[in-house]
Amino acid sequence: EVQLVESGGGLVQPGGSLRLSCAASGFTFDDYAMSWIRQAPGKGLEWVSGINWNGDSTYYADAMKGRVSISRDNAKNTLYLEMKSLKSEDTAVYYCAKWSDPTRVPGYYDYWGQGTQVTVSS
Repeated sequence: EVQLVESGGGLVQPGGSLRLSCAASGFTFDDYAMSWIRQAPGKGLEWVSGINWNGDSTYYADAMKGRVSISRDNAKNTLYLEMKSLKSEDTAVYYCAKWSDPTRVPGYYDYWGQGTQVTVSS
């Protein structure tokens, strides 16, 4: 069974840092691209970042470029998102998601984690 479990969220002050983790199981992790997607209170889903199967290619939303870094440890089946200089606007539930197609295109996010809450507040 495919399972994605996020962790590392919590309360952080503006300007602070966090590292989120996503533990993956039930599939060949290094065959698939992965993404982080967030949902702020009262808002829709917002794509944050993506990474290809081996970590050679990374992608970021303009709103967070320069403040976040996505990475993966395929030996540990774990996806990471390092965040710094956090703002109140970053408050959201952060989800990791699996891309459905090993060849990248076509595809969609076929599995999602339960999410981890990030709250940026003083």
